[in-house]
Amino acid sequence: MRNKTSSYMLKNNIKKFRKNSGLTQQQLAEKAGLSYNVITTLEQGTAKQPTIQTIIKLADAFKISIDELVGRKL
Repeated sequence: MRNKTSSYMLKNNIKKFRKNSGLTQQQLAEKAGLSYNVITTLEQGTAKQPTIQTIIKLADAFKISIDELVGRKL
C-alpha cells in the first residue's frame, strides 16, 4: 500500500523546488528528461509511486539530494 504521507510530501516538494527554481512544469520536464505528463501527475499526486530513476532525475535537475527531494531528515 502506498504511503500517503510520503506521497503528499513528495508532490509538495517537487512543486516547491520547481517554483523556487523559477521553472515551469514543461521546463522541469525538459531539464529532468521526463515527460510533461509525469511532472503534472507527480505534482497533482495522481501518479503511481515514482521509480527511483524518476526521483534521481528530479533531484539532479534541482541539484539537490534525493533525501532533500523526498523530505527525509537525517
